[in-house]
Amino acid sequence: MTLPSIKLDENQLTDFDQTIQREWLVTNGLGSYAASTALGINTRKYHGLLVAALHPPGDRTVCLAKLDEEVFVGNDIFSLGANEFIDLIQPQGYRFLKEFSVSPFPSYIYKTENIEVKKTIFMPYERNAVVAIYHVKNLGKMDSKMKVYPVMSCRHFQSVVDRTAKPLSFTQTSKAKEVDLVFSQPKATLVSRAIEGTFSSNLHWIDKLRYRKEEEQNESSLDDCFQPGFFEFTLPHNHESKFALATAVTENNGEAITTLNEMGNCIDAIESLQARELNRKNSLLTQFYEAHQGVTERDWLSWILLSADSFIVKRGYREFIIAGYYRFEPWGRDSFISLPGLMLVTGRYEDARKVLLKFSSYSNRGLIPDYIDEKTGVPAYNTVDATLWYVNAVWQYLKYTADFKFVKETFWDGLKDIIDTHRKGTKYDIRVDRDGLLEHGSRLTWMDAENGGVAVTPRAGKAVEIQALWYNALRICEALAKNYGEDILADDYSSMADRAKSSFNRDFWNNEKQCLFDVVDEHGADQSVRSNQIIAVGLDFTMLEKDRQNLVVDFVMAEFLTPYGLRTLAKSDPRYRGRYFGDWTTRNLAYHNGPVWPWLTGSLTKAYLRTKGQASRQLKFAQETFLFPLLSQQVIQSGIGSISELYDADLPYAPGGCITQAWSVAELLRAYVEDTLQFRPPHEKEIFNP
Repeated sequence: MTLPSIKLDENQLTDFDQTIQREWLVTNGLGSYAASTALGINTRKYHGLLVAALHPPGDRTVCLAKLDEEVFVGNDIFSLGANEFIDLIQPQGYRFLKEFSVSPFPSYIYKTENIEVKKTIFMPYERNAVVAIYHVKNLGKMDSKMKVYPVMSCRHFQSVVDRTAKPLSFTQTSKAKEVDLVFSQPKATLVSRAIEGTFSSNLHWIDKLRYRKEEEQNESSLDDCFQPGFFEFTLPHNHESKFALATAVTENNGEAITTLNEMGNCIDAIESLQARELNRKNSLLTQFYEAHQGVTERDWLSWILLSADSFIVKRGYREFIIAGYYRFEPWGRDSFISLPGLMLVTGRYEDARKVLLKFSSYSNRGLIPDYIDEKTGVPAYNTVDATLWYVNAVWQYLKYTADFKFVKETFWDGLKDIIDTHRKGTKYDIRVDRDGLLEHGSRLTWMDAENGGVAVTPRAGKAVEIQALWYNALRICEALAKNYGEDILADDYSSMADRAKSSFNRDFWNNEKQCLFDVVDEHGADQSVRSNQIIAVGLDFTMLEKDRQNLVVDFVMAEFLTPYGLRTLAKSDPRYRGRYFGDWTTRNLAYHNGPVWPWLTGSLTKAYLRTKGQASRQLKFAQETFLFPLLSQQVIQSGIGSISELYDADLPYAPGGCITQAWSVAELLRAYVEDTLQFRPPHEKEIFNP
């Protein structure tokens, strides 16, 4: 198996404006990550070489912001680092950058006179640590040296440091090969160690680093970091040297040193550790391709598979799905939409069980939480659809495993409680109305942006995809009740589903436009035209007859389709905003009022093939029209090797939001494998026909 690679050569790197937009991400399975740009300039407060989840998967803290290098040749000093300030970039080490690649770890190659420096960044799996390996060729006639300056901090990744207003509080202990830093707030011990080098203490502050992405969004964009000193490495002439810098962080004193000791104190041990990480990633790819015989090994598909792995994080025996990098935590809605693509298509059934178990344990009055606070672990239930997506995820799990016994013992009572409490009424005005449809309060759907506590797209009443999910949940529970011999309950669920179907077709059909209304409430139908309606055709159980399914698919493709997916609002709507930019208020106004969300492409692909047929011509059309523009093109753009949260709805369809989003990756992967390659879930037929 060949690991995928993306490379930017010297000519591509000279385009500063384009290259600085390209970001890379490495994760460690705990919620921690390393990230920066292809030029090595941090453009976000979220960037850093060690952004550690001190309480996995949350409490992410920027510890090691970056590493800046200087090469000394005689009396000449070549600065390879690059930092941006308000009025300048200084130094401008990217001018020495001759190649940047991600394969799958990021590598920078710099050339200065007769010296070539290659720096590769990787994170050991399930350790809050990062390693930079240096391969340096000194082809000159004199011995030289290199100094590496760690740029450090200890701040929550959504904040910045102003040391004049609130200085960092820490103590520093210097040793021959390492520096130990103990921070009091937040409580953390950070240890950085040279492999084949020495450390010299020389505390120096770097004030007012500028993060251009935050500045564009009118957020706090100036940050104070510090260098505790520098690591020094000798570069003998006409010789190739290998050395490394390893950094670890833990909340408690001593554990960081233990982590570094376990990683190894010689370059051979560090390279072996890197090889293990590469082998782990290689194994993920091998398992997928072996399980899907005949699937062509492609770089973009391998990237998507590796990206899928990056969202799956652990804490002890519990597992979570990170919704997106950089700023999102484990969200219920995102987890359940993502679970089939991230875990079932890839054969990670035990991981799927753990995620479902984790969220089901928080069930309260028939609701599954949409959010678990990363610091406190306290769940929030302010959603109507996370619970319904959870029911669907259990069903998808069964299609892959046929593990009815486990579902009955673990989830069945909770699933029945969900239906019962929704029928009686639960929090946030969520209740089944007399017409059998599910009524709910404002700002409870996936379109939940708000400004100043006011919903931008409130959608109170009965939203179209909520009704589709409710009907889907009823039919799922009907099927399960039959399987478990509870025929009276099955009949009850069937009756509820029939009533919902009848009311939905009566109230939601927009006869004028031959599509579905987006929201219906006590005053009638909201005339907004949105792509949410595709979910009503893309779920396993649909309330629409074949002719209306066709009409919805045709309408959605004609009205909303772009090269990168579906717009979220019709362009004719006065609220339509084709670009996602500006401060939070401006972006929230646009968030669900135009921009393309790739995760909806999953429903579109399934709906298209359901209505148009699954002959080779339709399968090819779906791949080339819906999936390949994202899968084969966008993996080399904004978030290298992944798919962004959203894209502008107008040309040039620029990426926005998180540089890598779980449901974007998951639904594209699922649609490609299940729907267009026709690798159907192994137990699908017996699930539908017990």
